Amino acid sequence: MNSKKIKRQARRVLDIEAEAIRNLSDSINGTFVELVEVILECPGRVIMTGMGKSGLIAQKLSATFSSTGTPSFFLHPGEAIHGDLGMVTAKDIVFALSNSGETKEIIEILPVIKRIGAQIIALTGDVNSTLAENADYYLDTSVEEEACPLGLAPTASTTATLALGDALAVALLESKDFQPEDFALYHPGGSLGKKLLLKVDDVMHVRERNPVVNQKQPLKEVLFTMTSTQMGAANIIDKDEKLVGIITDGDVRRQLEESPDLLKLSAQKIMSANPTAITADKLAVEAVKIMQDKEINDLPVVDGDRKPIGMVNFQDLLKAGVF
Repeated sequence: MNSKKIKRQARRVLDIEAEAIRNLSDSINGTFVELVEVILECPGRVIMTGMGKSGLIAQKLSATFSSTGTPSFFLHPGEAIHGDLGMVTAKDIVFALSNSGETKEIIEILPVIKRIGAQIIALTGDVNSTLAENADYYLDTSVEEEACPLGLAPTASTTATLALGDALAVALLESKDFQPEDFALYHPGGSLGKKLLLKVDDVMHVRERNPVVNQKQPLKEVLFTMTSTQMGAANIIDKDEKLVGIITDGDVRRQLEESPDLLKLSAQKIMSANPTAITADKLAVEAVKIMQDKEINDLPVVDGDRKPIGMVNFQDLLKAGVF
């Protein structure tokens, strides 16, 4: 095959699989909504099972369900008939994935699952199959054609099953009002964990400095405060100790050219008024977004009364790995 044929074939695959997903719209019906409600009320776990390529899709969906707040695990049907069915309880829901609906290993475990008392949900491409007929619920994942030119390798059918399973997982996530903090609970490791778990308060304590100067004080006092706290900025407060401004070392450098008596000027004359601030209980990643959007390097941290309790620096966030 030359390069043109390769590209044409690759685009054909993408078109077929995209069409397979678009055709799933009919599967988002009353049964789909009922399934979401059934899973939300399930006192047990969601068990995914499938053989071969369907088994790989089942493993991925199980991981997605688990990470988004719906406890799940994968059960290999071949191992299930040799003892692993003991992992299934009457409180569970079993998702059985099979495009044909006639996969031998799946069909063999259906009677036992029914005897245990778990509900069975079929994701199948044949609604008249043995699997669909023996399931409590089924979702149609049929496709018009596989992307494989031989019509043998599961391609569009596995893509459709994966997409419909993801749609279920996201519908469950939103129904549970699943928040970033909940997601973080299941992803504590690496940079993702830091983004979702680390609070502004954690980063602020890297220095434990709170450079504060009253707005009536001269710039000289501001510079002393910035130097002693080793911060590149200072929070400016009013008589009620509330944040009214900020002065950064960049502000000072810019004013040097315009004001020969700069050190005698009050902080109020130089400060940037009503600066953006953040509270200590917010996620550190929110501080990063604010600083990037505002193109600033220092962000005041305030309490509920807008009294400054500290400051975070972009470098502090960088060192903490909040990226």
